[in-house]
Amino acid sequence: MKALFIERFGGPEMLQYGDLPDPVAGPGEVVVDVFAASVNGVDWKVRAGHYYRQAKFPLALGRDFSGVISAIGKGVDDLALGDAVFGVCAPGQEGAQAEKIAVKAAIVAKKPAGLSYVNAAALALTGLTAMSAIEDTLKLKPGEGILIQGGAGGVAGIAIGLAKHIGARVITTASAAHRAYVQSLGADEIIDYNATDFTKVVSGCDAVFDTVGGEVAQKSFAVLKSGGRAAFIASGVQAPKPDRTDVSSLRPPVERSRAHLDRIAQLFLANAIRAPEIKLYRLSDAEEAHRISESRHLRGKLVFQVR
Repeated sequence: MKALFIERFGGPEMLQYGDLPDPVAGPGEVVVDVFAASVNGVDWKVRAGHYYRQAKFPLALGRDFSGVISAIGKGVDDLALGDAVFGVCAPGQEGAQAEKIAVKAAIVAKKPAGLSYVNAAALALTGLTAMSAIEDTLKLKPGEGILIQGGAGGVAGIAIGLAKHIGARVITTASAAHRAYVQSLGADEIIDYNATDFTKVVSGCDAVFDTVGGEVAQKSFAVLKSGGRAAFIASGVQAPKPDRTDVSSLRPPVERSRAHLDRIAQLFLANAIRAPEIKLYRLSDAEEAHRISESRHLRGKLVFQVR
């Protein structure tokens, strides 16, 4: 099969597009012929050597995908050959950016007819991350106010829609160039981070969801009311330590399960969330996609159209 892989850690120039052995479905697994695979921020971190201290090379990249089941392993009786599916890799597994992938059947869900292969791939890991943060970790409630940092990004964009679906008031940060886009996602208030310090104009939030990291993450505690909570996905494996004792700092665990994937599909079909704006690439154009992803100023999602 053709796949995107690296043979050592480094910059985007380390990416190779070539042949790797076809995967085989082990017990409890299925092989998916990949139609689309999304690009996530973690991909360039894996490529650069920031994620694994050691790795078995060649290392194929990518964590979420959509496609059609072409082989079924022993013990799988709830999926069939030819099923259209979407899903994510198990923790510690990479390899979705390829023509085929063998994955645990338990974290693969059937793709509804109303959800395209490209949108399904774009919603898989980003949707799980947003859902984990907004619903499972922050436990956002109707009527609450939330600041979502970096609203034009893939995860943040889904989080905006999910927060509005819950009934919260959503404030987000974005550049002026992305204002119309994040407004279309449902944001109630948009702060141009290039022109305004959000800590000067936002206060009394029940919750913060930070997708940016760094100084932005640390400053986010200032906008919370007493008893407020903040969730962080761009600050490493541990949530940053707050500079005040009356708020909570949380690191969402991304729950990988078929039930969560099914919920993402249901929310999409109910128009509660929408797929992010998508730019398509071929696997052979991966170097450009990685450079854009690593710049951290993209809008929406980058997706490889594999078939």
